[in-house]
Amino acid sequence: MSGIWRQVLAACTTDQHAERDRGRLLALGAAELAHARSSPGQPATAEDVQPIALQEFGLLIGITQARTALRERRAHHRWPRPRSRVETA
Repeated sequence: MSGIWRQVLAACTTDQHAERDRGRLLALGAAELAHARSSPGQPATAEDVQPIALQEFGLLIGITQARTALRERRAHHRWPRPRSRVETA
């Protein structure tokens, strides 16, 4: 399980996060799910994130929070792609 999903799970099941942090983590989880469910070549939008946040986490988020979660997700995934063995040989 990746680090973000551990944090999302903790936000869902424990009180270890402040309410503000809990909302941010759940919105980020919704952004991850929206990305995973989007069509290839079609990036997830804030409008995709909102219903996922409500359906999966019971979290009603505004368009601004959905956009922020998508930006945070994209920033986290901008790392260079690891090179495969074929590319390094």
